[in-house]
Amino acid sequence: MAEDDDPTTIRSLALSPGDAASAYAYTQENPGEAVLRVTPPFHGRMRARIHVYQRDDTELTGAIHIPPESVIEGDVLEDYPRLEATLEEATSAASDEIRKRHADAVEEWQARARESILEATTIDTDDGPQLVELKQIG
Repeated sequence: MAEDDDPTTIRSLALSPGDAASAYAYTQENPGEAVLRVTPPFHGRMRARIHVYQRDDTELTGAIHIPPESVIEGDVLEDYPRLEATLEEATSAASDEIRKRHADAVEEWQARARESILEATTIDTDDGPQLVELKQIG
């Protein structure tokens, strides 16, 4: 493995709190998955960007995918508004209003999530999990 392809050199990740909140919400509301992605070449300070995919390509690209739930406080994750549970209880006439309220609740949740970014997380490397600092940008 070339030195610049070695993720163990990463000490900190710069990320947008909005990207983290949006990635988590996207995965809850849509097919596919959204993550925070870091691509080689790797060095001590890296930028993690939102990435949406249908098929995991990390083996081909050497990228590292950081699940957004690993950078947001757990109690905030637990409070994510669940549309399905509310819709099951509703009549079809009320479902449009429920969807609008749900969209508003997700926006409010995202604002809270942006304020709840952890100070560190772990990334997966060939040598096992590695603790990295999280630096908020944006």
